[in-house]
Amino acid sequence: MKIGNSPFERRGEAMLRDEQLSILRDISQSIAFADDRQGKMGQLIADGYVMKDGDLFELTAKGVTAVEEHAAALGESDATSTPSYRLI
Repeated sequence: MKIGNSPFERRGEAMLRDEQLSILRDISQSIAFADDRQGKMGQLIADGYVMKDGDLFELTAKGVTAVEEHAAALGESDATSTPSYRLI
């Protein structure tokens, strides 16, 4: 199902689900997450939002953009405070 004019849709990409955005936010804040969530990483990696660096996951520029756009849409002013992720 495609939702028109969503701020999270870019060039035909489907909107990220809340759970996927939660995972991206956790990665951006260097928060470890449960093993059951690691199983969902494959799709985020395949979609270009995340890359694996050894045992760690890092956001790609696309992942950073998704987190920032979601935060902006929610009006979170603290979302841009000193991020702990590295741009790839």
